[in-house]
Amino acid sequence: MKSINKILFSALLLILSFAFQSEIFAQSEGGYDLNAVMKVMLVITIVMIALVMWLTIIYSEKNDLEGALFKAPFAKLNQMLNRSVPIEKEKDIMLDHDYDGIRELDNKIPPWFQFLFWGTIIWALIYLFVFHISGTGQLQDAEYKAEVQQAAFERELLVKSGAMINEETVTLATDAAALAEGKEIFAKNCVTCHAADGGGGVGPNLTDDYWIHGGGIKNIFKTIKYGVPAKGMITWQSQLDPAKMRSVASYILTLHGTKPAAPKAPQGTLWTEPKTDSTMTAKS
Repeated sequence: MKSINKILFSALLLILSFAFQSEIFAQSEGGYDLNAVMKVMLVITIVMIALVMWLTIIYSEKNDLEGALFKAPFAKLNQMLNRSVPIEKEKDIMLDHDYDGIRELDNKIPPWFQFLFWGTIIWALIYLFVFHISGTGQLQDAEYKAEVQQAAFERELLVKSGAMINEETVTLATDAAALAEGKEIFAKNCVTCHAADGGGGVGPNLTDDYWIHGGGIKNIFKTIKYGVPAKGMITWQSQLDPAKMRSVASYILTLHGTKPAAPKAPQGTLWTEPKTDSTMTAKS
């Protein structure tokens, strides 16, 4: 029986060691990793199964119907933490004082209380050294500034990647690289309906002043992003990231005023750029 218990406890210790030494509790940038959570649940399940097996062996072989063997470790732990004197031995620590029939026991301070008391002092000394003497720890103000700096850095990365570009924030791209990218995307995906020179075909003419869904960089970006399913134009947000949609929308603006070989008749309404928007007139 003892050998079996040792084997079970050794197995439990190995499982718990694996749980705490591996990356089960690693946290990803967006929260807790689902795989890590599944590993934790697996470890807990194995521990519970092992515990049930251990209890089954105890109850079956020792016939411990009242659970005395199971409760024994917890009783020892409670005794160790409290060092309380059993009721039958209280007369040995009874003081001579008598307060209206109330007698006082000379109990010692429980170890758990002493642990908390000295633990808070030790923790305070460590805190003092780390945050106020060595300076290795960050106080609230320094931590806040570091988090703001990190947030600004992450925001800059998002801006550069185009993740923050939408139909409300998009601006006209004028650099050669973006326009070249937009031209390539247009040639690959748009010429079938709008012709290579933007003169139109199945889709409307992109070179005149008339626009079905509004001109300007924001309206063009919005039309590209959500498409016009009723007219056969698909939604491009699932195939192009915001930066690429901005590039192709900006390239379309460069087609305004050009003279296509076979321009399609104007469609939609005459578009006039708002005075607050200095972008070129465009059509989507």
